[in-house]
Amino acid sequence: MDFEAARIRMVDNQIRTTDVTSHAILRAFLEVPREEFLPASRRPLAYVDDDVPLGDGRYVMEPSPLAKLLQLAAIDKDDVVLDVGCNTGYSSAIISHLAGSVVALEEDAALAAAATDNLARLDYVTCAVVENDLLDGCRAEAPYDVILFQGSVETLPSTFFDQMKAGGRMVVVRGSGNSAEALLYVKDHEGVVSERFAFNCSIKPLPSFRRKAEFVF
Repeated sequence: MDFEAARIRMVDNQIRTTDVTSHAILRAFLEVPREEFLPASRRPLAYVDDDVPLGDGRYVMEPSPLAKLLQLAAIDKDDVVLDVGCNTGYSSAIISHLAGSVVALEEDAALAAAATDNLARLDYVTCAVVENDLLDGCRAEAPYDVILFQGSVETLPSTFFDQMKAGGRMVVVRGSGNSAEALLYVKDHEGVVSERFAFNCSIKPLPSFRRKAEFVF
């Protein structure tokens, strides 16, 4: 399979057509080999217009919504970014082309090991993989200029607002299915956080952020 040609088609046919106009983001998707972040058996699926399953309810996100969420985040070359649920490291590699440094947060030990290996093997030196409970974020490296999530959430712990830098942004897809919404949170220099709806966005959920079932009498 000609992965380089498939990567170009992905950018031209999947990403450009969804109103992603940032040259830096388009260039990042052209440069990062998505196939290198997938298990060998799933590499033929690397450039399909869909999420790629990794097992246990985890996925490498479909390219077009990932690109739109990155554009919403407006990442700057000096930003420190927390990538929540980085799985095998693909999203963190993309972000590394846009940011100063990336904290790639993953709670699954096997996925964290894969991300560490992938990012080191491909020389993404500005990415650091941290294995920790996703719900806790990563306080050790906080505060962050940008926080992103590699899946939708039903609940959003306050710890993530605490880990935002003054002037920082957080991009979240809240809800499930076609009714889910991409939201942009911005913290001002007095610590007040505002919320803005950006667009509807259907992506796979991050299992850790599902709302716990409540007992009903």
